[in-house]
Amino acid sequence: MKIKILCTLLLALLFASCGEYNKILKSRDAELKYTYAKKYFDEKKYGRTATLLSEILTAYTGSSKEQEILFLLAQSYFYDKDYTTATQYYTRYYNKFPKGEYTELARYNSAYSLYLDSPDARLDQSSTIRAIQEFQNFLEYFPMSEKAPEAQEKMFEMQEKLAYKEFLAARLYYNLGLYMGNNYESCIVTSKEALKSYPFSALSEEFQILIVRARYELAYYSVENKKPTRYRDLMDEHFNYRNMFPSGKYTKESEKYYRQALKALNQDVDELTNQVLIEEQVK
Repeated sequence: MKIKILCTLLLALLFASCGEYNKILKSRDAELKYTYAKKYFDEKKYGRTATLLSEILTAYTGSSKEQEILFLLAQSYFYDKDYTTATQYYTRYYNKFPKGEYTELARYNSAYSLYLDSPDARLDQSSTIRAIQEFQNFLEYFPMSEKAPEAQEKMFEMQEKLAYKEFLAARLYYNLGLYMGNNYESCIVTSKEALKSYPFSALSEEFQILIVRARYELAYYSVENKKPTRYRDLMDEHFNYRNMFPSGKYTKESEKYYRQALKALNQDVDELTNQVLIEEQVK
């Protein structure tokens, strides 16, 4: 009996609440909608807040309340996890009020919304690229902000996600090998571009060893007249790996490819190593 009474009371409150909201929604009183929008925001009813504010935004354009309404609208979408729409309103806010009361937070939250909307590395990374740009803009405008360290950290995190996407592509090219074309060459190009674009990535060593592996496979499966040049390219990449990662975890593997290249070229290991070291010193 007590449970039935409680359920009845809850339903009554729910219908009363819906009735109140519908009344406000139908009202032509912008000030009333503004008051209730803030009330609903405090109650974390962000959908209702966004709906009411969207209806009255035009009515308050140019007024002293426009800033608060526009920012509150962006916040409502943000807390309702509609990050795409939230970013649109944050951007609209800081473009219209570049020195507004909420501009610093609007710029940060615009980037943060895109950060939260960033998908898995295997998917399209448009949001990730935009997030990086927005964080960069935030840091340019507010370098001394207390949120600057967070912005820097999240920007690096997004860059690492982009690097990982490139790594997945490079690794796929390597695994495809000579299937329907020369995928080893694509692996090399993708890895080299990634090293240029993300020089401080934690995946740098993975990219460089992929280049060494692909160079070896490319040389091994080449026609005879191209083998010497491609084995020498492999040897160059081995020394690049060694210089970049003196204590690298793939050192033995890279050394193995290097020795196989020497064997294919009928050259002595110690003699050629000394020759390369001399050339590096001269440079």
